[in-house]
Amino acid sequence: MYFTNKVILITGASSGIGHELALLLAREKARLILAARNQAALEAVRNECLVYTPHCEILLMDVTDESQVTAGAQTALTFFGKIDILVNNAGVTQRSKLIDTSVAAVRQLMEVNFFGAVMLTQALLPHFKAQGGGQIIVISSMAGLMGYPWRSGYNAAKHALQGYFETLQTEQPIPGLYTTIICPGRIHTPITYSAITADGSPYGKMDPTTAKGISVQQCAHRILTAIRRKKKLVLIAREERILLWCKRYFPPLFYMIARKGN
Repeated sequence: MYFTNKVILITGASSGIGHELALLLAREKARLILAARNQAALEAVRNECLVYTPHCEILLMDVTDESQVTAGAQTALTFFGKIDILVNNAGVTQRSKLIDTSVAAVRQLMEVNFFGAVMLTQALLPHFKAQGGGQIIVISSMAGLMGYPWRSGYNAAKHALQGYFETLQTEQPIPGLYTTIICPGRIHTPITYSAITADGSPYGKMDPTTAKGISVQQCAHRILTAIRRKKKLVLIAREERILLWCKRYFPPLFYMIARKGN
């Protein structure tokens, strides 16, 4: 039971991948800190987790607000006195053509998907240094490895995320600190309901392709396996793997296929 009694902070824990990770970790008797903006949703997830573990705290935090992130990091440390694993999972996707998307919408996507993870990681690095290591998990995306239509700002944020955390891996500033980058493709979660459209408003519906994606349970199991094995990069995808292969080895085919995407 690798995760038993480990203190794990999960952002974006109120739904989707974060919710499922919390449930699986609760079953392994981890000590959980669940962070998100929606208090009612967090409390519902905590109640599910308390069936399996007596140790589950919630932390209201907007990852786009630097003051909240800084204060949240310190509050999280007061719950159990340490953090062993940080899971940067909070994120929002996009459904709008690049030419129609406002700069404000792109900025919002960068704030949630990139700066949120960066700010929380920076806030906790001194703690990881003081305790002699830990693990940082980053939920990136296959969109961080290639451009794809209708996701310009999301692609940009996930590419930035890849660059930042790959640098953390290569610099290895703290002995005993392990960083894992997870790149899911289409996962069956409610993420597209809150996807940002051209003017920043929510998309409000489920994509048919997302509905046919890998189950969130399978995705979460594979993430936990990657954490146990301290992997550096893990791809959790089906068709997107083929598209990435095309990009690397047969670019003309990649662009032909990608242009038809949505």
